[in-house]
Amino acid sequence: MKVRVRAINRFFNLVLGALAMFAVFLTSAFISMRLAIHGREVTVPSLIGQTLADAGDQTRHRGLRLNLEDRFYSNNTAAGLVLGQSPAPGTTVRHQYTVRVTESLGPQRVAVPDLTGESERTASINLRRLALDVGTLAYMQAPGEAGTVLAQTPGPNASGIERPRVSLLLSQPTDPNTATAPAFVMPSLTGLPLMTAAARASAAGLRVVSAEEIKPAAPTLTPITTGPAQPAAPAPATPAAPAIPAPPMPGSSTAVVVAQTPLAGYRVTKGDAVHLSIVY
Repeated sequence: MKVRVRAINRFFNLVLGALAMFAVFLTSAFISMRLAIHGREVTVPSLIGQTLADAGDQTRHRGLRLNLEDRFYSNNTAAGLVLGQSPAPGTTVRHQYTVRVTESLGPQRVAVPDLTGESERTASINLRRLALDVGTLAYMQAPGEAGTVLAQTPGPNASGIERPRVSLLLSQPTDPNTATAPAFVMPSLTGLPLMTAAARASAAGLRVVSAEEIKPAAPTLTPITTGPAQPAAPAPATPAAPAIPAPPMPGSSTAVVVAQTPLAGYRVTKGDAVHLSIVY
C-alpha cells in the first residue's frame, strides 16, 4: 500500500514539474516575441518645415521610408519644404513603414492660362511650360474638331488654387443618333463640410442621394489650408440648370466629405446622382 502511494505521489510530482516547465517555456516565448516586435517599432519624427533631403535622411536613419505624395501651394511655407506628413509626428509604427509627405510650392506665382479652344496637345504643352500639370481629362460630345478644350478647372487667371493641376473638358464628335443632355465637369466636393458639398452639388443640378459614414482606414495627412476650392467651369453654351434641393441629412453640421462618386473631373449631366462618403 505504501509503495502504491509513493508511486502515485511520484507521478503527480512529475506531472506538476512538467506543467511548470511548460509554463516557463510559454512565458519565455511570449516575452521574447514581445521584445522582437517592440524592438522593431519606430517613432515617426517631425518632418514638417524640413527640406525633402533632410526628411529623407531622418526617415532613413530611423529605418523608415519616405514617399512624396503630392505638392500644394502655400502662403506660409517656403517652396521645397515639407508641408504635411502622415503618420503624424510621435506615432509609433513598424520598421520600414512608409511616411507620406506633401511638398510646399510656396505662394502661387503662376497665372492659369486660358486654354479654351486649344487642342489637347497644345494645352498640355502650354501647361507644362508654366510648370503646371494636366489633371483629370473628361469628354463630352460637341460639334467641331475632336479633342478641343471646351472648359477647364481652375478657370483662367484663377488665384488661391490648391494644386498645380488643371483639369480639362475635351470635345468628342457628336453622334447624330444620340441625344445628349447638357454636360459639365464634376466639381470636387472632398474636404468640404457635408452641407456645403450638398449645396454645391445642388447648385450644379446634381442630386446627392447618399452620404455614408465611414471610418478612415489610415491616418490622414496634416490638414493644409491653401485657399478656397475652385468650382468646376461649366461647358460653353450649357444653359443654367435649376437647382435641385439636396435631401436633409441628420448630423451633417459636423460631417466632412472624404470621397465622392462620380470623381472630380469626370463628365456628368444635369440630374445625375452623387454618392458621398463622410466622417465626423
